[in-house]
Amino acid sequence: MKQTNIIVLCFLVAGGLMCARAQEQQPPPPPQQAPPIRVEVDLVNIVFSVTNRRGRHTIGLGPDDFTVFENGEKQEIKYFSSETNLPLRIGMLIDTSNSVRPRFQFEQEAAIDFLHTVLRPKTDQAFVIGFDAEPVMIQDLTDDPIDLAEAIRSLRAGGGTSLYDAVYLAAKMKMANGSGDNFRKMLIVLSDGDDTSSYVSREEALEMARRHDVTIFTVSTSAPPIQYSGKSMELQNPCSVMGGQGDKTLRRFAKATGGISYCPFNTIDVGRSFQRISTELRNQYTIAYTPTNRVRDGSFRRIEIKTRRKKLNVHHRPGYYASPVEAAASPSPSGN
Repeated sequence: MKQTNIIVLCFLVAGGLMCARAQEQQPPPPPQQAPPIRVEVDLVNIVFSVTNRRGRHTIGLGPDDFTVFENGEKQEIKYFSSETNLPLRIGMLIDTSNSVRPRFQFEQEAAIDFLHTVLRPKTDQAFVIGFDAEPVMIQDLTDDPIDLAEAIRSLRAGGGTSLYDAVYLAAKMKMANGSGDNFRKMLIVLSDGDDTSSYVSREEALEMARRHDVTIFTVSTSAPPIQYSGKSMELQNPCSVMGGQGDKTLRRFAKATGGISYCPFNTIDVGRSFQRISTELRNQYTIAYTPTNRVRDGSFRRIEIKTRRKKLNVHHRPGYYASPVEAAASPSPSGN
């Protein structure tokens, strides 16, 4: 990995000055972008996935299987696709606090394997932030999985937990450019969810992620309060039985941004959780519609996708901001 210099980044948040270390290096060349989906001005694009009661992805569905609502009002579907080739912009946020030490090395390798599997050269990019008492960017955006692997392996466990600051800064620093039409923006958070030292609040971090069209997937590092067994493997959502407040926080981040929260039972299941995220990215649909409400007032518009098929769950971003600035820069406000 190339030598870099650590610099201090400061942001005025929550009435005070928050600083976080980052590494100074030359920005990587921009990725080759697939053509964005645009049919007409004000087109809203939504990338989503569908799972059954066992959490398995459902494929082969068509536009007639779905109904879209914006702020409760039904919308006409203008475009539908059973796959999406938009470039990925991934932020890997890894908790390096003392509380994650027991499984830390295995979790590092699982994150590395995930990036090797998912990243497409010259198309997708990822960055790595480690966080204990403060977030530290150790690798900026790159499509090189070797640089990313070296960065992840350089992390050492120890210190407090500034989860909220890490999410806030990742969204503000690295996800602000480009809309959901240009990239699928996502953060992969590997943490126990127990924040101890952040300047910003959980809701401030969540709002920053939503404002920049970021989907958050979380992988818990906490030991589950139930024993691993054949029966426990069949749980639709093991996170629902986790006892800690930290796991509730991780579920909140994922659910509020259209992502999924995973709760591994053991070190082997950590790798499986990353495999499920990879499968999620390969089994997605795209719906586009022109909103009936054309007023650009900067408000947050809630989106709901319903399926006519029973016992299926649809996972998507909760909405988008009808921003006049975004409308001028990118004609298609979107949630991914």
